[in-house]
Amino acid sequence: MAKIGKKELIEKIAKETNLSKKDIQKVIEKELEIIIDEVKKGNQVVFLGFGTFKQKISKEKEGFNPQTKEKIKIPAYKTIAFKASSKLKEIL
Repeated sequence: MAKIGKKELIEKIAKETNLSKKDIQKVIEKELEIIIDEVKKGNQVVFLGFGTFKQKISKEKEGFNPQTKEKIKIPAYKTIAFKASSKLKEIL
């Protein structure tokens, strides 16, 4: 399985659109910045036909230290979640 990073994505877009790599990089970086900012605010970012990015809040829970077997509290935390659209799932 191949891994495509931001650099490879920029190169692919540049080849297929004849836009400069510098401009594409600016757009991708700004897009990611906006997605992160909106999700931090608690908003969902929806790309129809692709998926939804949203904030997920885990509840505080009880766990244990695997070395000592002592019970510990795992604090609540925020993370980002992505849910693929039904169209994307269908394609895959």
